[in-house]
Amino acid sequence: MSRLTRNRPLIESEDWVSVWLGGAVILLVVAGVRPVLPLFAWGDGLPGELFSANNVVAALVLGAGLMALSTVGIGLMGGRLKGYLIGFAALFGLAWVSQMMAGAPALKEWGISYVIVSLVAGLVISNLGSVPSWIVEAIRTEYYIKTGLVILGSSIVFGEILRSGLFGLGQALLVIVVVWRFCYWFSRRLSVDKDFSVILATAVSICGVSAAIAACGAVSGDRKKLSYVTSLVLIVAAPMAIFMPAIAEAVGLSPVVAGAWLGGTIDTSGAVVASGETLGDSALNAAVIVKFSQNALLGLAAFAISLWWAIRGDDQAKDNPTVSTIWDRFPKFVLGFMVVSLLFSFLLSGEMVDATSGLLKGIRTWWFSLAFVCIGLETRFRDLVSMDGGRPAAGFLVSQGVNILWTLLVAWLLFGGVLFAAPVL
Repeated sequence: MSRLTRNRPLIESEDWVSVWLGGAVILLVVAGVRPVLPLFAWGDGLPGELFSANNVVAALVLGAGLMALSTVGIGLMGGRLKGYLIGFAALFGLAWVSQMMAGAPALKEWGISYVIVSLVAGLVISNLGSVPSWIVEAIRTEYYIKTGLVILGSSIVFGEILRSGLFGLGQALLVIVVVWRFCYWFSRRLSVDKDFSVILATAVSICGVSAAIAACGAVSGDRKKLSYVTSLVLIVAAPMAIFMPAIAEAVGLSPVVAGAWLGGTIDTSGAVVASGETLGDSALNAAVIVKFSQNALLGLAAFAISLWWAIRGDDQAKDNPTVSTIWDRFPKFVLGFMVVSLLFSFLLSGEMVDATSGLLKGIRTWWFSLAFVCIGLETRFRDLVSMDGGRPAAGFLVSQGVNILWTLLVAWLLFGGVLFAAPVL
């Protein structure tokens, strides 16, 4: 076999093309190609500023760039370029409208993010009508998700993990290990399949939607399962953000313990900040530290899950796999994620990281928005409602209950002055 033939998967497989695409975006931004991101915040409660000439041009320029880069990848994978270009333009328009809608004050107040709006946009089209055939070539959910996850590595900086404090890291580790194991075990007892259980456990124990996306990619999970878990995370986070601060005050928790409890249990960052603010600055600081620690550990968790799944998680892997088999099964985008994280942690200057982090986060959001529009287009609403007879929802809700109780105990031990002097935040 020629060297060219052996290396063709490096340029043809979706995993590797996602790595190259995410890497190309990062290299361009680091090299100084920094387009202006369109704004989605409504001015004075009205969307008028979103349609200003400058904002529209910014969106179109960014869309043209994403289209050009991703089309190269489609060509490498043997896709139909004309069909992709037409379909991508439509998907980009849907993602654009979804993010504008998510910027509405009413939706932001309820914690409804661009993820759920993008998903609903796709669901409306696929369930109330039919998906046009001319858009199908561009419906490439995993391509967009994996590219976004590679870029996500730029936000996982090890120095910031250490600065978040030993208390935050300690709580994050204890919560992730115990809650993940319980949720996976309990979901399997409910006859939820393995990959679904992994996505559920990762979402409830780490950081909600981002963790679910990473886990779904790591185990090559069904996108319908990802949309189901995403919906659960966002639906459950809203009442938790409302009632948990009131419970913390009612039982007399100190602000620091209460904040650590909120940060370790509520699965969306926006809801964590909103709930922490109601209890004061100390609670907010503790909540943010714990939530950031969980977010920062996502990369290590994704790597561990990917390796475990490649070795023994898949039902097809009953025998001891060889190293080459493990390599074939291992999702290559996770390697891209880790390399990017190491690059931003140890090789790039702090000034460069600060200068590029906002733009890369915005670009990552676009890829995820495109992905969730695609998930909606591929999903029938009745399939979500009736999925597995409600067993995954039961597994998630019971595990969230365990998460609430276990995290309260850990927060009290670490932040309440029981085992160590209480931190001043």
